[in-house]
Amino acid sequence: MPNLITLDDLTEYQQLTLADRAVELHRDRTLHNRPLARRIVATMFLLTSTRTRAAFSTAALRLGADLVSFFPNDLQINTGESFADTGRVLASMMDLLVVRSNTTIQKLYELSNNGALPVVNAMSSEEHPTQGLNDLAVLRLRCGDLTGLRFLYVGEGNNTAVALAKALRHIRRCHTTFCTPIGYGLDAALMQQCNDIAATNGGAVAQVSGFDELPAEVDIVYTSRWETTGTLKHDEAWRELFRPLYVDEGLMKRWPAALIMHDLPAHRGQEISSAVLDGSRSIAWEQATMKMASAMAVLEYAAGTG
Repeated sequence: MPNLITLDDLTEYQQLTLADRAVELHRDRTLHNRPLARRIVATMFLLTSTRTRAAFSTAALRLGADLVSFFPNDLQINTGESFADTGRVLASMMDLLVVRSNTTIQKLYELSNNGALPVVNAMSSEEHPTQGLNDLAVLRLRCGDLTGLRFLYVGEGNNTAVALAKALRHIRRCHTTFCTPIGYGLDAALMQQCNDIAATNGGAVAQVSGFDELPAEVDIVYTSRWETTGTLKHDEAWRELFRPLYVDEGLMKRWPAALIMHDLPAHRGQEISSAVLDGSRSIAWEQATMKMASAMAVLEYAAGTG
């Protein structure tokens, strides 16, 4: 069975197929024949979660699976047992595992017990692939053909930003700009890799550090909470570096037709104003709602039924 630990696990075709399947299930959540019936899906959330945990739990039940939930203090990982040993045991009992943790992608591959147990990464320290797929699905729902999309991300180069870079690099003629504080951007090697792939599709992926470097035309403005779950800032004065990247009505006036996205939870008054988050151009709440349909599409894929 296939893992979904990083978007690098998926081809361009698979990413778009999963996004389009999520759109179908968002429009009609009964558009399936309970393909996970008689299967056991386990969720292992070692970090806090509202939307992602609720999405995968309800998605598993809607697809017919039985659900087992592990909390942060339930497993011997908490006392030092390795991910590899834990995965070896769980692979003998479970059919699929959804994990949120602050560990590395490599550790999640170990947890899959060499592929014996399909693992879905519901956020790790390095990447949030299911968020990237959900955002791609929302864009497909709202915009249809994404050719020529002009996308602006404002905030920390966190695990959500990594997933967005990996998802959008495949879109034809898509120009993606990441505006991140100095010292808190995306890895330069990843940016180069994504830009090289985007260039083959007539697009580009770029990174800047201030609002004076933003593109003239933008279709989507995306921001994310500055205090990412499970991570710490290396600079005590980090808020001063982030403060100029506040998304408010003044910034959004630059692009009167642009939509606003946010992966939530939001810290109102920090990375985004309430007026923008709750305004007529915000699709952040649709993003959150669509997470269940996206989770259904991902579970179908990981179970080999999609």
